[in-house]
Amino acid sequence: MCGIVGYIGKRNSLNIIFDGLKRLEYRGYDSAGVAVINEKNEINYFKKAGKVKELENEFNGEVLEGKIGIGHTRWATHGEPNDNNAHPHFDMNKNITIVHNGIIENFKTLKKKLTQEGYTFSTDTDTEVLANLIEYYYKSKNNFEIAVRLALSEVEGTYGIACMCKSEPDKIIIARMGSPLMFGLGKDEIIVSSDAAAIVNHTKNVIYLEDGEMAVLKRDSFQIKTIDDEDIQREVQQIEYDLEEIEKGGFEHFMLKEICEQPESIQNTYRGRINFETGEVKLGGLDSVKEKLINAKRIIITGCGTAWHAGLVGEYIIEQFCRIPTEVEYASEFRYRNPVISKDDIVLFISQSGETADTRAAMKEAQRLGATAIGIVNVVGSTIAREVDCGTYIHAGPEIGVASTKAFTSQLMSLILITLMIGKHKGTISESELKEIAKELKALPEKIKQIIEKRNDYKFVAEEFKDSKNFLYLGRGFNFPVALEGALKLKEISYIHAEGYPAAEMKHGPIALIDENMPVVFIATKDKTYDKIISNIEEIKARKGKIITIATDDDTEINNYSDYILRVPNTLPIFSPILNSIPLQFLSYYIATARNCNVDQPRNLAKSVTVE
Repeated sequence: MCGIVGYIGKRNSLNIIFDGLKRLEYRGYDSAGVAVINEKNEINYFKKAGKVKELENEFNGEVLEGKIGIGHTRWATHGEPNDNNAHPHFDMNKNITIVHNGIIENFKTLKKKLTQEGYTFSTDTDTEVLANLIEYYYKSKNNFEIAVRLALSEVEGTYGIACMCKSEPDKIIIARMGSPLMFGLGKDEIIVSSDAAAIVNHTKNVIYLEDGEMAVLKRDSFQIKTIDDEDIQREVQQIEYDLEEIEKGGFEHFMLKEICEQPESIQNTYRGRINFETGEVKLGGLDSVKEKLINAKRIIITGCGTAWHAGLVGEYIIEQFCRIPTEVEYASEFRYRNPVISKDDIVLFISQSGETADTRAAMKEAQRLGATAIGIVNVVGSTIAREVDCGTYIHAGPEIGVASTKAFTSQLMSLILITLMIGKHKGTISESELKEIAKELKALPEKIKQIIEKRNDYKFVAEEFKDSKNFLYLGRGFNFPVALEGALKLKEISYIHAEGYPAAEMKHGPIALIDENMPVVFIATKDKTYDKIISNIEEIKARKGKIITIATDDDTEINNYSDYILRVPNTLPIFSPILNSIPLQFLSYYIATARNCNVDQPRNLAKSVTVE
């Protein structure tokens, strides 16, 4: 949540900050602001509710000239989105300015203490409290670094901060606890960001802060310490993607681009990891726990939102092909229900960003209880990737659209690879079955391309249902989680209420909603549940519901039951969730664009949920 950018160097900071904020806007877009220290050591700032472009259009850039500055694009937590609550925030004397991602849980206690000391407040945010707390210590210590350290020692909660001091205008101080923060090293300049997307245009050399660390950044030097003042040595790492990968590349929206990238992203997930002749899978990141995985008595998968849906598919396929009891947990509930976890358990943590706060908290709880923690993440160098016992990257490439598309299918592919690896060595998948699966896996990118080529079909259906108030999504077996994911996509970007159910559960309540105005999406590709799905479709048809089916290319029987059909190529059941999810992504996308919704930046959402 929220995007932080900072710059200190030889260039005018403003253009660099604005460029970074635009690239980070998917992290929050309720309001935005910038602050710059000029050559007279004055802090000039401008902030406004709304998007970064609106901020950029409404002020005179000459006022904000300076070679050191910080900026922020906000996803609101404390205080409604308005000009006043936008970041940066200041202490009451305008000496300290700060941008902040996270939640200071004890801000009321700190605010009361500061009020008693004579401090006043002009916003509803917890961030202003921290600015005043830093100034409180600066008055007595007359040292910016010490003041930040002492203030943070009193803070409870999460934060990623970048702050400047008018009295010490040659440095930016950054700190992290539970919220991602990094800085890129250029020639006589340093760029700060909460996401590598704001840095890659300037340098690929980055240093990631860990929880409980802070850094003092100058134009040509930096020093990392813990909040407790212990020196830290940290190696420089490389950003692994190029600027072109986070551009739209001629597509109208990032979401459409990312849907259409799935032939490549799926290939990148399995490339070099499977022998197509034998079906044998090698996941180097899991070598250290391979035997433990094969002999596991229980696997737990946890994640949030789309990642949880991927985990649910994982439960189905691991239990069927590996015969290992598998459970799926909402990461947001995991640590609060006192879970029964042992040192023999394997827990998989799925997160596109690798920074999801609830998933990180679940990971820490599982590790505290002695379980083996395995990460399935997309962002190289992210917190979960660094803190798990081991893991595997999905290699989907940068995903900028808030609604996850290619990351979801790559998460499914990673779970399939793990399943094949376990099943082969456990003996629960035969050699002939492995070879058949490997052969079909190799054909998958081409089949995804065939779906993408039909996207005009989805536009037609979208136009028919863009004014609907409700949708139902129904599936069975491996495709029940796909129904959940399809409903989530529609809700996220079109603001139409939608629910996903196991198809057989429809008659246990939801069928009461069916009338001639209710569109019902059935995932009806041919597998062992096909006849049951047809029966469920007939129950809806009898009540005049509008039936949209996802069906295989060679299925002519489905024509008798459907009002609209979205076709996909035939595949093995284990791969059907990947293929079947793509028409649902297109359907959501085209419904949302027909309703003039901002599909890349849907209201109230942000890409990486780094607060609880």
